[in-house]
Amino acid sequence: MNINSTVISGFQALNDLSYLLQGKDKALLVTDKNIEGIPAVQKLIAQLTQQIASLSIVNTVPPEPSQHDVAAIVAALPSTDVDLVIGIGGGSVLDVAKLLSILCVEDAPTLEALLAGEKPHTRTTSLLIPTTAGTGSEATPNAILAIPEKETKVGIITPVMLPDYVALVPELTTSMPAHIASSTGIDALCHLIECFTATVANPVSDNYALIGMKKLFASLETTIAEPDNLEARLNMLWASYYGGASIAHAGTHLVHAMSYPLGGKYHLPHGVANAILLAPCMRFVRPAAVSKFAQVYDLLPDADITLDDEAKSHALVTYFAALVKRLKLPASLEELGIGPDHLPYLVEAALDVQRLMKNVPMKVGAEDVRSVYLTLFPALNH
Repeated sequence: MNINSTVISGFQALNDLSYLLQGKDKALLVTDKNIEGIPAVQKLIAQLTQQIASLSIVNTVPPEPSQHDVAAIVAALPSTDVDLVIGIGGGSVLDVAKLLSILCVEDAPTLEALLAGEKPHTRTTSLLIPTTAGTGSEATPNAILAIPEKETKVGIITPVMLPDYVALVPELTTSMPAHIASSTGIDALCHLIECFTATVANPVSDNYALIGMKKLFASLETTIAEPDNLEARLNMLWASYYGGASIAHAGTHLVHAMSYPLGGKYHLPHGVANAILLAPCMRFVRPAAVSKFAQVYDLLPDADITLDDEAKSHALVTYFAALVKRLKLPASLEELGIGPDHLPYLVEAALDVQRLMKNVPMKVGAEDVRSVYLTLFPALNH
């Protein structure tokens, strides 16, 4: 899959977009109310208003959108006749912007048809601007929607959704609260490590994953300790972008498959669900990925490179568990009010995500999935 997006990056990279906006008369800006209030976004809106004859703003994208939310947004649009869609926000906003770039084309498939697997052929010009450093949505061919009736999430996947332009602008991420920076950062880490160890991994995705993890390990905790450190913020945006690019060329596996039901039924934020599962899932797949885990361990700032591969692979899992703890993210489902009586549902729902389960680097059965979920109920493990 080729990612043909032009990436603009750096401090104040949005200051002059006139070269991008030439010949564009009707634009649709997709965001949410919180993001809309950021001074840098207000500045961008002023610039767009000045240069584009007709600008519509959708600011109603909810945190984990369902297909009903997207249908309501489409129904409320004053017009679907636009020649530029701009998405500015976290992964949910960018996913909706990607869908709208397809749905705002004449004779486009309906949302129902896309959910049923119909493939679109074209979209309108799109610019995606992430304000969190985690989902990498700006570099993936995926849009993830909640399906409340089935208590799960599904992905609409097509390379047609990859945008024309991406802007990685560090000052847009400084207003992220620490808990969001932490959970979205772990989401990016899950994308990188899962794609790196997936059965579908390849030299292209491996390259993206290693570059992304090096940047992430060097910068994630700095962005929490020093929210205004723009260099660390930009590194995290690139780590997230490389995570998305890894997904576009490979695919995630166990963490994401097991986190889908946690988001779909219990509405846990995606990054939080992934954080809870990161160390337990990586402990499970470690025996099948010893040399790859060792390569990743060597990227840690304080790696002991005298260890052998086996010891490095164990040390990496230990590092993941400690990182989630240092970032003050939950490490069990019990502390989130989800009891062990939910285990049968969770196991069945996770195994249902075959699109990702087939990427796990070893055979996974119901008992394996159950044993990983069991570690998230410490009271049962005493």
